[in-house]
Amino acid sequence: MRTFHCDHCGNPVFFENTVCGNCGHQLAYAPDLKLVVSLDPTGKNDAFGPLFTTPLRRAERRPYRLCSNYTTHDVCNWGIPADDHCTLCLSCRLTRVIPNLTSPKNKAAWYKLEVAKRRLVYSLLEHKLPLLTKIDDPASGLAFELKADTPGEPRVLTGHDEGVITLNIEEADDVEREKRRHSMHEPYRTLLGHFRHEIGHYYYYRLITPSAEYVDQFIALYGDANADYQEALDRHYSEGAPEGWQKKYVSSYATMHPAEDWAETFAHYLHIRDTLDTAAWSGFAPATATFDRPVLGPSAFATIIDMWLPVSWSLNMVNRSMGHDDLYPFVLPVAVLEKMKFIHNVIDEVTALSGKRDPVGA
Repeated sequence: MRTFHCDHCGNPVFFENTVCGNCGHQLAYAPDLKLVVSLDPTGKNDAFGPLFTTPLRRAERRPYRLCSNYTTHDVCNWGIPADDHCTLCLSCRLTRVIPNLTSPKNKAAWYKLEVAKRRLVYSLLEHKLPLLTKIDDPASGLAFELKADTPGEPRVLTGHDEGVITLNIEEADDVEREKRRHSMHEPYRTLLGHFRHEIGHYYYYRLITPSAEYVDQFIALYGDANADYQEALDRHYSEGAPEGWQKKYVSSYATMHPAEDWAETFAHYLHIRDTLDTAAWSGFAPATATFDRPVLGPSAFATIIDMWLPVSWSLNMVNRSMGHDDLYPFVLPVAVLEKMKFIHNVIDEVTALSGKRDPVGA
């Protein structure tokens, strides 16, 4: 994640900010500029709402609108170029089901989920991964359904199915999520972690299955993704992770099934790349750790890990100094690094072949 500053007063601002705390200017994230920008009302409207400009020279005074989830529900902070005739931003248009908003608790949960999802979308755009909605590509597109449990009906299960990622909004309840983390003996459980894991399942089908070569490499590293899932699930929850799993897997959950091993490893690849990008923009990791200055060549992945190990160790030490648990409480054995290198190479090769990302809603 980049560091951002108000373009009116230079005050540091966060990715989620809607107002500059120093000068009071309204803010929005402009994904086409990769910047949080201040907004100047033009006094004009188009068919979708008021138009704004930003003083940034890069924007050439082009007009922007605000995402309707920003103006109507206050759960978003992204802007939309005025020539994009959609009322929702690049992130919000991926959500096709939202929770019942008659409950204030559901509204608060929806906000937290969208905050985490916007960070995921930011990362996917930086990785130049294919990203289309189900409206634009019904077969291969992506959609999110954010649902609450309904009394008398089966519980909403977080998961992925044919491009649809479902999240139970209970995960947005910090207390409930921490209870589940403890009950499942997990060292880490966050909303962003859920999104990164489930998007891994989605990209298995987008990146791996179309290529026989990638499928063969996947089987060699992870196993057969078509192995009986229910049988694996039952075995995992009755017997637990096999002894010595730490030598081959990034988490105990990854031992359950090859598809879960891939999704867990994919999530950790995003953890590492995004955290390194933030660290580099903040000045305590090499500039080559950013997405803007990627390491190239056969040694690229090894260089990324060489940058990650001291950064993660230092961040863990900082957390301990504040009385918190480790920021990154995981060990990366050689077998996991080989699996992660495969993910890195696939993303690198696929995006190089495509030349550019598929824009959301294009």
